[in-house]
Order: sequence, then C-alpha cells, then structure tokens
Amino acid sequence: MGLISVLWGIVALLWTLLAFIPLLGWGNWFMIPFAVVGAIVAAIGAAFSSPGRRGRAKTGLVLNVLAIAIGVFRLVIGGGVI
Repeated sequence: MGLISVLWGIVALLWTLLAFIPLLGWGNWFMIPFAVVGAIVAAIGAAFSSPGRRGRAKTGLVLNVLAIAIGVFRLVIGGGVI
C-alpha cells in the first residue's frame, strides 16, 4: 500500500501543477478528493505496516497532504472558494 500511495501522491502533485495553468484551475476540484483518497490509502498502509517498513506509506501521506494543501491554497487565492 505504501508504493500505491507514493504513486498516487506523485500523480496528485503533477495534477496540481497542471491546475496552475490559467483556465485549468477547475482541476483542483477533482484533484483534492483524489489526493484525499491517496492520503487515506497511505494512512491505512502506515497503520498496518511494521514500524520498520512505514517509509513509503509516510512519504505517500506527505505527498498527498502537500497536494491537498497546494490545491486548497490555489482555490482560495484564485477565487474558487467563495
């Protein structure tokens, strides 16, 4: 599950970068729930992994939370959240 969450986080961050292009900011509305699911997968992976093997799950969690934070910030400054 750790590898899946890392890949999910990378896709979410790439999607976030794409949503910074003008007129594509609406992509954040779809990326944020996508990244939330990735964060949930990462949290489950971290919970069920042994303490020595949680690195990928923690990395996936960080990537997904970062994508969520950037997406929400972009929506707030761009007027997407009124």
